Amino acid sequence: MTVQISPSLLASDFARLADEAERVSDVADWLHVDVMDGHFVPNLTVGLPVVEALLKHARLPLDCHLMIEDPDRWAPSYAEAGARNVTIHAEAASAPVRTLRAIRAAGARAGLAINPATPVEPYADLLPELDMLLLMTIEPGFGGQPFLDMVLPKLRRARDLVSAAGGAVWLQVDGGVTDETIVRCAEAGADVFVSGSAVFGSADPAASVQALRAAAASVA
Repeated sequence: MTVQISPSLLASDFARLADEAERVSDVADWLHVDVMDGHFVPNLTVGLPVVEALLKHARLPLDCHLMIEDPDRWAPSYAEAGARNVTIHAEAASAPVRTLRAIRAAGARAGLAINPATPVEPYADLLPELDMLLLMTIEPGFGGQPFLDMVLPKLRRARDLVSAAGGAVWLQVDGGVTDETIVRCAEAGADVFVSGSAVFGSADPAASVQALRAAAASVA
């Protein structure tokens, strides 16, 4: 298993996004950008203009996680702007196949996210349209929430589905990922790990990324 770490800027200082991104640029694989619209989730964060501005400064590729209503309309624009991965929520997409294909056509990897209470099995047929499947390990909307162990059995089932499909679909987890919970996620089959508070809430974000990678790699 190749471990990939995607620090979430949701836990960073929004007034200094470019500087915060630079703090992990030498040790992380991606920058995770949580786009929230205040409708699909109760929180409001950043949108396309901020992502476009960040793309001018960030050395790492952007992993844009769209927690928004109507991702079918907006997702391709993030790919066209230069985001390297764009993830939409299964619960919000009306035409997921069309949207996932539009993301890919615009040059980005296409991801599908599912909430903790959403079963993974109904989306097995969509795996050929995906580059990444994201399982939320908290309820989406706010950082700093505790990890939900109830998602681990679903994560194992997702790994089995991905393996059976035979494709190269990455399996990402997002929410409550720490030095301790990342081990359980890796054991269950995840290979891409989003972590916000454990990285940007620490005194040394770069060291925290390295610690997370080492913990996950110890399972591989």
